[in-house]
Amino acid sequence: EVQLVQSGGGLVQAGGSLRLSCAASGFTFDDYAIGWFRQAPGKEREGVSCTYNRPGSTYYADSVKGRFTISSDNAKNTVYLQMNSLKPEDTAVYYCAARRLPLGWSFYTDAHCYAFVRSGSWGQGTQVTVSS
Repeated sequence: EVQLVQSGGGLVQAGGSLRLSCAASGFTFDDYAIGWFRQAPGKEREGVSCTYNRPGSTYYADSVKGRFTISSDNAKNTVYLQMNSLKPEDTAVYYCAARRLPLGWSFYTDAHCYAFVRSGSWGQGTQVTVSS
């Protein structure tokens, strides 16, 4: 059974940092596209970052570019989202998602990556609150 278990998040002051974790069981990330999404109250879920195991294959939303970094620890089968210089507008529930890539699959745009991953498995979500 494919499962994603999230940890991290919490309350932080503006300018602070948090790291979110997304641990996989039942599969390895090597053959998967992984996305981080967030949903603020009253807003639609939006893509934050999307990555897959191809050269130059990480996308970031413009609103987080230069502040957020996605990384992975293959030994722990865990993907991380490091969030620096947090702003109150980053307040949201954050979700990770993953979906297995067909052989030779590539994405032309970040929208393609997000749309593909949305149909995969999801983590339970974790709250991030940034105070001003």
